[in-house]
Amino acid sequence: MKILVLNGPNLARLDIRDSAIYGDVSYSELVKMITQHAASLGFDADIRQSDDESELIGWLHAATDASTPVIFNPAAFTHYSYAIRDAADMLRAPLIEVHLSNPLAREEFRHTSVISGVATGTIAGFGPNSYLLALTAMVSLLKK
Repeated sequence: MKILVLNGPNLARLDIRDSAIYGDVSYSELVKMITQHAASLGFDADIRQSDDESELIGWLHAATDASTPVIFNPAAFTHYSYAIRDAADMLRAPLIEVHLSNPLAREEFRHTSVISGVATGTIAGFGPNSYLLALTAMVSLLKK
């Protein structure tokens, strides 16, 4: 089975972002970790990143049409993109929201997620392990 892993703005540039917040893993290393863990769980991870809101919405629409489960780090779109929220709300399969950092431990404007209310669950604050935990949780959800 395929799991779609979507990443929002600036995540492809992890290697130059604040390592105190985002860790010291590059995006390509993160992709490798996710791919390997998904394979160990018997899944194929289709991992994508975009800085473009409309592209992310298109991918969510395609996931809805195919009933594909989604792990999603909306990044900055987490806090204000009602268009992405509405696209995520249409999903028929589970949606797990992930974040490398803990948004509640950061600036106040990051404390609100418009995505969480339509997600099956949220995993945040564990660095790259947030994705691995989400993959493990997704397997459990899909076995139900």
